[in-house]
Amino acid sequence: MACRYSYILFLILLGNISAYAQQQPGEIAGKIFTSDGLPAPGISLTLKDTRFSGITNETGVFRIKAPAGTYTLVVESVSNQPETVTVSVKGGLVTNIPAITLPQNSKQLPEVVVTGQYGVQSLKNSVYKVRSIGKELIQMRNATDLAGVLNNELGIRFSSDFALGETDINVMGMSGQNVKILLNGVPLVDRGSIRQSLSQIDINSIEKVEIVEGPMSVMYGTDALAGVINIITKKNAAKQNNTYNIGARIQEETAGSEYDPFRKKGLHNQNIHAGWTHKSGINVGVGATRNNFGGWQGTKTGRQKDFRPKDQLFANGTIGYRNQKLNTWYRLDLLDETITIEGPVAADMATDQEFITRRFTHTMQADWLLNEKLNFNGSFSYQDYHRRTRTTDLDLLTGKRTLNTRLEGGQDMSEFSTLFFRGTAQYKMSPMVSFQPGIEIKSDRTTGPRITGNPTITDYSLFASAEIKPVSFINIRPGVRFSKNSVYDAPPVIPSLNTKISLSKKTDLRLSYGRGFRAPALQELYFDFHDANHSINGNPDLKAEYSNSFTGSLSVLAVEKQQLRFNTSLSGFYNHFKNRIDIANNINPSRPNEYYYINVYQYKTTGGTLENTVYWKKLQATLGVSYIGRYNDYFGDGTYDDNKTLPQFVWSPEINSNILYYIDKAGMKLGLFYKYTGKLPQYQLVTAGNGQQSVVLGTVAGFHTADFTASKNIGRYVILNTGVKNIFNVKRINNSIQDTGGVHSSGGDVLKSYGTSFFLGLAFSWNK
Repeated sequence: MACRYSYILFLILLGNISAYAQQQPGEIAGKIFTSDGLPAPGISLTLKDTRFSGITNETGVFRIKAPAGTYTLVVESVSNQPETVTVSVKGGLVTNIPAITLPQNSKQLPEVVVTGQYGVQSLKNSVYKVRSIGKELIQMRNATDLAGVLNNELGIRFSSDFALGETDINVMGMSGQNVKILLNGVPLVDRGSIRQSLSQIDINSIEKVEIVEGPMSVMYGTDALAGVINIITKKNAAKQNNTYNIGARIQEETAGSEYDPFRKKGLHNQNIHAGWTHKSGINVGVGATRNNFGGWQGTKTGRQKDFRPKDQLFANGTIGYRNQKLNTWYRLDLLDETITIEGPVAADMATDQEFITRRFTHTMQADWLLNEKLNFNGSFSYQDYHRRTRTTDLDLLTGKRTLNTRLEGGQDMSEFSTLFFRGTAQYKMSPMVSFQPGIEIKSDRTTGPRITGNPTITDYSLFASAEIKPVSFINIRPGVRFSKNSVYDAPPVIPSLNTKISLSKKTDLRLSYGRGFRAPALQELYFDFHDANHSINGNPDLKAEYSNSFTGSLSVLAVEKQQLRFNTSLSGFYNHFKNRIDIANNINPSRPNEYYYINVYQYKTTGGTLENTVYWKKLQATLGVSYIGRYNDYFGDGTYDDNKTLPQFVWSPEINSNILYYIDKAGMKLGLFYKYTGKLPQYQLVTAGNGQQSVVLGTVAGFHTADFTASKNIGRYVILNTGVKNIFNVKRINNSIQDTGGVHSSGGDVLKSYGTSFFLGLAFSWNK
């Protein structure tokens, strides 16, 4: 009898457990490939007629949690009708479904982004407006540095300091110190406000570049007022089998009409790289590049050149481990750069200067998916950056070179080091709410004869944001950052609010407000440099800049057919800056030729862009227009404009277009890249011969640039690249502005390029 009752109780308990298991949610997991066998990231998946959805990560893997039952899995693939698969979810279990192959190749995949996201995200679903420059476009530009890729983008301009051989960037009317430069999400160290780091990254190691316009100070802290440029390097993907890859590149290019193969004249780029991935998840990669520019003589005579010769050596190494839950890696980047200024000849002697840079960047990162609701991300970086000035005297008769100790500042060394840590957690509380808290610590240190003392600045930040989806078509992301700085009074609270509204399946509206800030750089606080040509003083009493910024954009997928897709995007922005840091002279009446870093009251930028993209059969084309206004510093000035007769903004237009055409049967790709950079007006204060001052309008003239490139597959492993750059032969442009305002600036025509150039290159790639 007792056995019978025990058996009955056992059946009841088993039934309850079975019923409980059926009530518990389960998961389906799988992987999606393209028709050419590659993982398909950023693919949206939905269980039809439910709110349960997911997105494939960078290895094509997805996981969706849902109650037990049978569903129709809808796979959203661009340029094709949605794919559907019947799936069964079992309570309390993970069901692995067979791999899904999409009827499209990698060129048709939706773009995915990571900058500012909680994870890998499709460009369409991002709450931010992000521009992504992918590997294919980078390769088609055949650039030897990053500026050669970005200079065709709307709202981006470059300016050169030819005294130092350096290039700075301007984004949407704001200068480089307001732009955050990231390498795999880690901020790069620069000496001051000029973004030298943009030209000190190996172009051959870049997978893609993501540009987020507008303030990103909640996510990335100081300097992100104008936006963020995140440079993402190539990485070995997780594989089911052991894989090996070896690659090499060589490219020769003229500098205008000047060229000498593999030697001093022209541009010479050589690269070699290799990688290995074990099926266990261990991966290793190495690479090395030499980038040599022989300079360009231009209007100079003798030994002197308009463009300074530059020689760069890059090396990198990566080791990592990856599985479906953990991705961790360490990367080391090395740079050795020498910029040479050759002096004129006097009595068979010449004095030359070299600016020698050594940059070491150590980075460790980890992504850990603890479960379907919680994952962690951590980044640790140490950067060591040395800049040396070496001045020598060359005896042209004997060829003997000796150090020059007569020239003040001719022999010095500046050292900059940065420790950086950033950690975040992403917690999915429900399908409607996700939360991301984070901590960031950054410590900058510098030493050198041009710096007062041995200052160190440490910044501590706590930040948090959330994604709230009250309904399926609205995504709201509020955020806030709290900062404490060891030297200056940082803004204590930085808020932001970003909203994405899907007005329809093909129309998205994004609206955002952000408060940004920029910390004074070490150089701006403690610079102390005086010689025969310079007198520059830092200001330890500088305040942090801050801004209030508003942006909005409307994106529409206007046409979506089997072989035709057309989308358009209209966006606008308004930025109001306070305590802007600038450099000025005449601050001390007794020393009128000395420059000082100061806070000016305000600065504003505003404008808009219209971008259009069409995909038709083998053709991909873009057409964009921007119109950007920059604040007139003399607007409403009581001395020169008391009646406000001057306009508040001066405006500049830009137009760009990229056209790519694929000839699959011939294994060819053709690319045409065009940009019109409109005239840049600027009001300035001038002094007449009688000493009377007035405000006049000066202008840097507009100009057109265009590049044509072609690539041809030669067998399975080799690609031939060729083309012409700067088709309109731009060298100098007219400039009626008497002085551009910087320490090394002067009036007169602006030198932009060395004219039309031609290139030829080979790229080799082998995979097993």
